[in-house]
Amino acid sequence: MTRSDAAQSAVRHFLDLDLLDATTLRGILEDAKAMKAGRTGLAKGAADRKAPLNGDLLLMIFQKSSTRTRISFEVAMRQLGGAASDLDGSRLQLGRGESIADTARVLSAYGDAIVLRTDHHNNLTEMARYASIPVINALTDHSHPCQLMADMLTFEEANGPIKGQSVAWLGDGNNVATSMIHAAMRFDFRLRLACPSGHLPDADVLAAAQAEGADVVVTDDPVEAVKGARAIYTDTWSSMGQERAPSELAPFEPIG
Repeated sequence: MTRSDAAQSAVRHFLDLDLLDATTLRGILEDAKAMKAGRTGLAKGAADRKAPLNGDLLLMIFQKSSTRTRISFEVAMRQLGGAASDLDGSRLQLGRGESIADTARVLSAYGDAIVLRTDHHNNLTEMARYASIPVINALTDHSHPCQLMADMLTFEEANGPIKGQSVAWLGDGNNVATSMIHAAMRFDFRLRLACPSGHLPDADVLAAAQAEGADVVVTDDPVEAVKGARAIYTDTWSSMGQERAPSELAPFEPIG
């Protein structure tokens, strides 16, 4: 084991849902519910009464465009008592040939955690390998775990515990679909994904889910997928940088 590997092994990252156990993820979700309830009466920009991240600095790198994810992290840090610094990915030395390893080491000296949105999942895992502070996945071409944690919270606020319930996915088997499969593995709900041929979820992700006994089924029939579903989930029909022909996904688009 190298020195960087040894240092990294002691750091808790948030890279993918399947890399954390069900108890840990359930704890995060329940903490989120309690903290949300505890904000009753507070202004949107006010810090929580306990301000658990008082004095902490979150360093954010978005190499792909973002509206909701970016502002969510900024507001969250403010509400938790800390601060967020949005580092323009196009203006960092990272975009001019500096290695991810060097960038990770430098950022670790200045901040308390790193948020990264990137085109390539390998960039995320390399950042986590060399950073001595936590690294959070804000979306890669492989997955979007923070989105799914927010969706689990929304589902349970509306429908109660998700365990054993049925959820349908309609559309491209993309990065969000990957995290949806990971969520089904850890939160123990039934997942039916309706995806057109040629746009199926990652085969390795599906194999891992099946190996763990997750109730995940892929079909090309959207009508079959939504039978008995408590929630129907869709995503943008053209993922950033991975545009698809609209005609291929048209049969899977819900009628509004």
